Amino acid sequence: MAPSTPAYLKALEAGILQRRVNQGIDALADCTLCPRSCRVNRAAGETGICNTGRRAVVASYNAHFGEETPLVGRNGSGTIFFSNCSLQCNFCQNYEISHLGEGRALTDDQLAAIMLELQQTGCHNINLVTPSHVVPQILAAVKLAARRGLVVPLVYNSSGYDRVETLQLLDGIVDIYMPDFKFWLPTVARDTCNAPDYPELAKQALLEMHRQVGDLAIDSASGLAYKGILVRHLVLPGGLAGTAKIMAFLADSLSRNTYVNVMSQYRPCGRAREMPALAVALSPAEYDQAVRTAKASGITRLDKPRRVFQLW
Repeated sequence: MAPSTPAYLKALEAGILQRRVNQGIDALADCTLCPRSCRVNRAAGETGICNTGRRAVVASYNAHFGEETPLVGRNGSGTIFFSNCSLQCNFCQNYEISHLGEGRALTDDQLAAIMLELQQTGCHNINLVTPSHVVPQILAAVKLAARRGLVVPLVYNSSGYDRVETLQLLDGIVDIYMPDFKFWLPTVARDTCNAPDYPELAKQALLEMHRQVGDLAIDSASGLAYKGILVRHLVLPGGLAGTAKIMAFLADSLSRNTYVNVMSQYRPCGRAREMPALAVALSPAEYDQAVRTAKASGITRLDKPRRVFQLW
């Protein structure tokens, strides 16, 4: 249990959560929830780049022990993997889920039941993986689950490709934001996921997330996070991610106390080998340099790495 009441319970009691559910469902009729702004009527079953209509598509859910230390604890993070990512990086390690859409469309009630089941198994939080395109469905499910006894923190685990206007629907609802900051250069974002606007939008999104929840707060007794922002950064081979610039942004524009996971697990997946620069695995030397760069920028609150390197 968190040492404070999850934000969504306060929002439920104040009537804020119901208003946000209504706003989110209304937004599906002319969808601009993610930066792709497809403007399709998802409430009527139309789909855009996320290939998701009124119902969220869930690939899997489980107690996950490979997440960041402040989320895992003794019983794991209760992860729910949503299908059909709207960013669609060509090197995604979950390509079958993010690009091919493997999973099952669920009602809001079924999604709420999953949240409660994960809590029942002892998970310390509900970790919503790739949620940007299903915010209305998440809000509706959280309302139902909260009425039925959900009491663990809510984690919004996104690519960082989020619209500020959509994040504002989550203000006072989400307890922990866990965004990626993937690329600094628009050209790299263009070549990998056809999103040259990613770097600028990610900066805006992270600033909004930090405004809402602040630095990551961890209970000293349990070691578990209960509020705040945790940023992930996957180091890419050849310096493609722009690690130095991203770490400087986090230190200077968010906080030098930002909790960051500098991740080493890049390997060519999906369609990565179509780009020669991404057709190789990350080397230990490149990862070590990225960590040194983070520390030199003033970011010293780093997650304990689980280093996995593959030789090619």
